[in-house]
Amino acid sequence: MTSLLFFIYFHNRKNLFDYPKGRAEGVSIIVPCFNAEKTIGSAIESLLDLDYPKDMIEIIVVDDKSSDQSRRIVEKYVAKYGNIRLIENSRNSGGAAEPTNLGIKAAKYDYVAVTDDDSMPERDALIKMIGFLQKDEKVAAVTCAVMAAKPEKFIQKLQKIEYAIISWGRKLLDKVGAVYVTPGPFTLYRKKSLIEVGLFDTKNMTQDIEIVWRLMYHGYKAKMCLDARVISETPKKFGAWWRQRVRWNIGGTQCIIKYKKFVFRKGMLGAFIIPFFSFSLFMGLFGLGIFVYLLVRQFIVRYLSTKYSIYAGSTILRFQEINFNPTVLNFFGIALFFIGLAFTLVGLTIMREPKFKNKNILNILFYMLIYLAVYPFIMVNGLYRVVTKKYSW
Repeated sequence: MTSLLFFIYFHNRKNLFDYPKGRAEGVSIIVPCFNAEKTIGSAIESLLDLDYPKDMIEIIVVDDKSSDQSRRIVEKYVAKYGNIRLIENSRNSGGAAEPTNLGIKAAKYDYVAVTDDDSMPERDALIKMIGFLQKDEKVAAVTCAVMAAKPEKFIQKLQKIEYAIISWGRKLLDKVGAVYVTPGPFTLYRKKSLIEVGLFDTKNMTQDIEIVWRLMYHGYKAKMCLDARVISETPKKFGAWWRQRVRWNIGGTQCIIKYKKFVFRKGMLGAFIIPFFSFSLFMGLFGLGIFVYLLVRQFIVRYLSTKYSIYAGSTILRFQEINFNPTVLNFFGIALFFIGLAFTLVGLTIMREPKFKNKNILNILFYMLIYLAVYPFIMVNGLYRVVTKKYSW
């Protein structure tokens, strides 16, 4: 898969940051909010600061029954600015889909943007994205590059690498019409298309993936503007990071189950996206299975040989017996590592990340060797929760 993305890159490397020039039209920006007293103010300020005519923007904050000071903070902005509205959900829905749907139904403009309560789009993001919708009526959604906020913890530094690579990879998929997710931090939609397909799925853990699959099922397309960026907060602790990634995997698995019968049907949805997701899940589980098998096998062999040597009174290990026999798996693993490393280094360069220093290289190596190695375990956890139906926001 990485080789395919490299091929797409070399074929399109000169126009990755291109976007159709758009004109300002009315946009309703929906902000689903829950217990975001630390970030909702900054999120609203970033929307007010967009390089876009202020009389063509309305900001709708939908509070999902927050128990902190979020609502009162938003009320201060509502009192100060005429283009900000607050909608209070009658209950805590436990997810972003329901408050987003409430905001979409209340929106007065034909275009609606959805952003998280802890994300801040760059000033030119909206004007760069809107041209995709104006150019092609079949484009129902356009997303941008989601970049991690300035890291404080080591795990956030690794996520900064991950977010940059994901954004670059998503643009490469855009070149073959296979954008499979419109992330919550900032995405622009055509309102009538969302209403036509039934709005966001409140039962899916990753409604921003499911909505794209449903739009594609109905013949619409999703695009990605790499030159537009949104800065998003990332988990600071391992536990929060783990729960977020498990949720992503649960949602992705839900989508596979829901749309599995459309494999090789419905255009790129069935020809590429569903097989791509399914193959990624299979390879993650297969790789983990191989790792566990080799680990158990090595342990059993060592245990039995040690026990036999002790009973026989013979030498357990001689230096001349120490050797490293290369296997197909060794070569395969090494090749994958270097291909992945090359992809990561090129991606960080393309995404205009700061020049590498020694500490950056160490972070990248840790990201490749440790951080990504945890993902198969997350997949197993997510799959277990889907099968047992033990999951919630």
